[in-house]
Amino acid sequence: MNEPRFLQIAADIRRRIVSGDLPAGARLPARHEIAAEYGVAEGVAREAIRQLAQEGHVISRTGAGVFVRERRTVRRLTRSWHRERRSGSPFRTDMLEQQGRRGGWEYESATEQASSEVRARLALDEPQEGMPDVMHTRYVFTADDEPWMLSDSYEPLSLTKGTIVALPEDGPLAGMGVTHRMAEIGVIVDDWVEDVGARAALPEEARRLRIAPGSIVLTIDRTYLADGRPVEVCDIVVPAETTKLGYSGPVGEA
Repeated sequence: MNEPRFLQIAADIRRRIVSGDLPAGARLPARHEIAAEYGVAEGVAREAIRQLAQEGHVISRTGAGVFVRERRTVRRLTRSWHRERRSGSPFRTDMLEQQGRRGGWEYESATEQASSEVRARLALDEPQEGMPDVMHTRYVFTADDEPWMLSDSYEPLSLTKGTIVALPEDGPLAGMGVTHRMAEIGVIVDDWVEDVGARAALPEEARRLRIAPGSIVLTIDRTYLADGRPVEVCDIVVPAETTKLGYSGPVGEA
């Protein structure tokens, strides 16, 4: 099946942007000019421009036209066992040491009853009607005050309720990594698993990350374990356009 004409036009303009023929800040030809160049109706040209805007390649400025967007800074998201063993906030340290950026985050925590998916990942018992069984913390991580990463963390209340680490971002260990917080209550995190995928951003994710609707995001489903028991699961979402994942770990016997 032939690709729709507006996608063919978008692909050709995208190629010109990526190659530098249309540099950042350049004004795209007007819609009627694109239509004339490719021999299509203006409606088809409009759809091609809309496609490029959804992909984040161009931005419309009211009264001025459509312009090639500045390339966003690519950031490295480090995934390393050694990273988790350090004291303090691993994210904030990585931002400063590796990228010279100011890392921070906003969050909100609340108890709730785990969904069936989270329940399975945390190996929780059957739910009791109306009873919360996880602490859910929603994060927006920032680099130089710009949103970059979303994270939803779930910890079993059976493990943390009534302890000084029940609220991940409050108390004497606020802002510390999971391994250090759990160690404070005698739980030694000794393993972790991550599954990485990619998909289109959900509308709410695009809004919170300030990216174009439909942009591709990387998803990281993480589980921390202590002696085989899941003690935290986390769903991470980052824009694929501005993120490189970097993995490292020990080789051979510890």
